[in-house]
Amino acid sequence: MRRGLRFVPLALLLAVVLELAVFVGVGRALGFGAAVLLVFAASLLGLVLLRREGMRAWRGFRSAAAAGQPPGGQVTDGLVGLAGALLLAAPGLLSGLIGVLLLVPPVRRLARAGVRRATERRVSSMVAGDLFGPRTVRVRQGAPQPAPRPEQPVVVDGGQAIEGEIVEPGRH
Repeated sequence: MRRGLRFVPLALLLAVVLELAVFVGVGRALGFGAAVLLVFAASLLGLVLLRREGMRAWRGFRSAAAAGQPPGGQVTDGLVGLAGALLLAAPGLLSGLIGVLLLVPPVRRLARAGVRRATERRVSSMVAGDLFGPRTVRVRQGAPQPAPRPEQPVVVDGGQAIEGEIVEPGRH
């Protein structure tokens, strides 16, 4: 079993306790009926958005495939949208708030970038290239430089970017 998976039951228990605490807090502030109505309205909105986000993701994937482009961008955008709608559809005010945040464009872009980075770390560079297309690589010419941190691009030709593809050693 993977090391991180043993914390899943604890995380789920913590999420349920947090949801109950938020519900009780909102119930005390607005009243029990208003809290129940908020949970019901959020879940109903989530179900409507789940259908819309699912159709949007499917259309984006099909248009990228039809145009011969890598579908990774549309897939990650669709996954983030579906996750947001699913969290909104799940009964709970805290999960609904997180779901709404995932549907807000700036937060969605950040989440999409995070999903892409996580995917690129877990799959080979060939699969990542098939999903997201070739990467743009920057390299420096001249005196050897200290190894850059992974977040820093390496620059060549005065910062002029050259298009390239990263190939794993031994795979051509």
